Amino acid sequence: MPVVPPQASGPVSDPPPGAAPARRTAFAEGVDQVRAAATTEPGRLRIIGALLALLVVAFGAVTAWQMTDRAAAADDVLNKSQPLSSAAADIYRSLADANTAASSGFLAGGQETAASRERYEQDIDNAAAGLVQAAANSDPDSAAAKTVTKLNRMLPEYKGLVERARTYNRQGFPVGGAYLRYANEKMQEDMLPEAENLYKSENQRLRADYADATPYPWAAIALGVLALAGLAWAQHRNYQRTNRVLNHGLVAATATATVVLLWLVVGHSVARAGLNESYNHGVRSLNVLHDARIASLKARGNENLTLVARGAETVTEKNAKGEEVTYDAYDFDFQKDMDTLGKGLAEAEKLADDSTGEKPVTAAVGNMKVWKERHAAARNDDENGNYEAALQRVIGSKDATGECFDSVDKNLDNALKHEKIEFEQAAGDGLDALTGLSVGAALFAVLGAAGAVLGIGRRLSEYR
Repeated sequence: MPVVPPQASGPVSDPPPGAAPARRTAFAEGVDQVRAAATTEPGRLRIIGALLALLVVAFGAVTAWQMTDRAAAADDVLNKSQPLSSAAADIYRSLADANTAASSGFLAGGQETAASRERYEQDIDNAAAGLVQAAANSDPDSAAAKTVTKLNRMLPEYKGLVERARTYNRQGFPVGGAYLRYANEKMQEDMLPEAENLYKSENQRLRADYADATPYPWAAIALGVLALAGLAWAQHRNYQRTNRVLNHGLVAATATATVVLLWLVVGHSVARAGLNESYNHGVRSLNVLHDARIASLKARGNENLTLVARGAETVTEKNAKGEEVTYDAYDFDFQKDMDTLGKGLAEAEKLADDSTGEKPVTAAVGNMKVWKERHAAARNDDENGNYEAALQRVIGSKDATGECFDSVDKNLDNALKHEKIEFEQAAGDGLDALTGLSVGAALFAVLGAAGAVLGIGRRLSEYR
């Protein structure tokens, strides 16, 4: 029986005779072609030209992309998020002022003036219009949209309570005061907190837009530096091989890349400075002034309700000695609101960067001091049983606390108008600095890539 030799182990170095060779991939063949081309000067030049064109185009594309995003965010800051933030503050103010006007009208009883009634109706209309605007600019499933829905539902309920309070008050029924306190409770505990949430959410949106608009475009800057380095190296290499100082195509590519990089750095730096200015000397002041105005409105409402309730609502707190003391609930809240107002006005004075912005705030501080003095006199009359005298000190036609509140509100409104102009100017300057940058970068990138290709093509023509 013949012996079968053992099979050899290990790799087979050559295919069997007659077998077809294994096919190589297109990628492998391409690598071999590039490697072969790189061994000749024309091949090297083609590779250098392709890489330079790619770098310049990538620089322009990334610049256009990042600047488009930042310009859109800056536009949102100026034309969308900040106006919506102010609109949300106006909704809060309109609701709080309506509550104040309702309590002032209630105190006047059957002698409620047409001006007081008109002020209340105007505030309700302004709040409703603001809610419509907020709903139109809110994403359907966002927290802001849900808040707007809640406020739209509660506003008619509040109006109904106020109308019942007025009706019973005109008829002389004490239950009118209970309805007004219930309406105030609905406003203070339900509606105003929701309006404050809307204000805070719009402020968060504003800060997010600032965060998107102000960061430096480091990716574009890095690519610009890399593209200029590549172009400088290519020109140096060309000089070493030909002793020619200039290659017109490469010089043109270098010039366009330099223009784009300088435009990018300078333009964004100017835009960033303008946006930061608009935030530090615009948005911050606006927020402080809005908060101060809201505090003054709440204080006025609580001052009126102190006389409406006539001691029916109390709160017990510990004094500095640790002793429990009972206070009128609405007067206690009034004092807290006035403290908030004082701190807000002090902060607004610090943030005011010119006399035009500082003057109305300083005037409001003086109004607040007189308000406190007149309020103390009214509380003294009320606690000593002279209710009518206290009422005249609060809602009377002369030397009443209502005059002080109106002056505070008017001065804060003037300060807000000034700071809004300051914001719009600074934010507008920032946005203008970005205008055309994305389109210009893309155009110059195309010209720079063409210059690089033509410059390398000029050298290639010498080998033909």
